[in-house]
Amino acid sequence: MADAVSESPATSFGPVKQIDAGVLSVGYVEAGPADGPAVVLLHGWPYDVHSFAEVTPILASAGFHVVVPYLRGYGSTRFLSDDTMRNGEQAALARDTAALMDALHLDKAIIAGFDWGARSADIMAVLWPERTKAIVSVSGYLIGSQQAGKLPLAPEAELQWWYQYYFATERGRVGYDKYRREFTNLIWRTASPKWKFDDATFDRTAASFENPDHVDIVIHNYRWRLGLADGQAEYDELEKTLTSAPRISVPSITLEGDANGAPHLDPSSYAEKFSGPYSHRTIDGGIGHNLPQEAPQEFANAVMEAESL
Repeated sequence: MADAVSESPATSFGPVKQIDAGVLSVGYVEAGPADGPAVVLLHGWPYDVHSFAEVTPILASAGFHVVVPYLRGYGSTRFLSDDTMRNGEQAALARDTAALMDALHLDKAIIAGFDWGARSADIMAVLWPERTKAIVSVSGYLIGSQQAGKLPLAPEAELQWWYQYYFATERGRVGYDKYRREFTNLIWRTASPKWKFDDATFDRTAASFENPDHVDIVIHNYRWRLGLADGQAEYDELEKTLTSAPRISVPSITLEGDANGAPHLDPSSYAEKFSGPYSHRTIDGGIGHNLPQEAPQEFANAVMEAESL
């Protein structure tokens, strides 16, 4: 298994291990047999590893080697150097996944996620297809670019992105830092309007937002999308490749909840972006944006099916 692994406080579904990977010390939960098919589960904003608290044991019991990391800016994940830019651009987040796989000696894995994690899954499939056995991506094809981010949307679509424009201001940065629990709770409620989560469920994830780099990463992520913040030169070539919105050739399953209150496209608009074995399914029952936590069996089923595509 991995070298130089330490443990941090436990989550509700397993101990949190730490390992140096790329520019980070990554906190992650691991379950299932070490020699099973590897799957990396990636959360988004504003969520954390607990989105996969029920998915993980399902996959582990089915023989999968499951790895669930905290993204940069969340939970126990930390930058190894104070001098490293707190960069939230898409290529940096995806590269973190490849670096974690290197550190854990995982040659190839299924990459499955939602929100930021789904975007990283898409990017892994484009930039490192030889490392990506298959992907499961909630809300489909999410690879973007600063050029695309400059294009205006219809007014109703722009309204859904209100928080992105709030984050573009210094008032928004200060407000998110001051009210991060209230802010993220609001996003949970609007993104999953039919999900009746309790305070304990929210609180166990909200603790991850106390990470010292959290606000910097979130603000930079959304400002970068609009071209209001620069990325790092080391990712420029990767971003140049992503700007063309390349098609994904690895086996892919996309998912959507029938009650997703977050901005998302109709599946028909991105189906042609998947050139390999592909299927889409919409999960019924009032399922919102945090699909793995709201419909864990259905998400796990998609991962298991992707393994055999």
